[in-house]
Amino acid sequence: METIIMLILMVALMYFFVFRPDSKRKKEAENLRNSLTVGDEITTIGGITGTICAVKEGTIVIETGADRVRMELTKWAVSSRNGVEVQK
Repeated sequence: METIIMLILMVALMYFFVFRPDSKRKKEAENLRNSLTVGDEITTIGGITGTICAVKEGTIVIETGADRVRMELTKWAVSSRNGVEVQK
């Protein structure tokens, strides 16, 4: 009986310390990526910084640097927006 209680306790602890925080981080990252708007300053996971100039369903178009180079990237490549970092 004690063994079953210990197993249940271990599963509960793993849920609260491993799985639940991970799902919260994923949900926060998804909310941040879905709330991107034109004019936001972003940094990609590759370190590219720029300003969003167009938002599409699964992609964004950013403008980088003074020479106004435009690149189309997928939304999942966004690492941070205006200094707010996505938790990994």
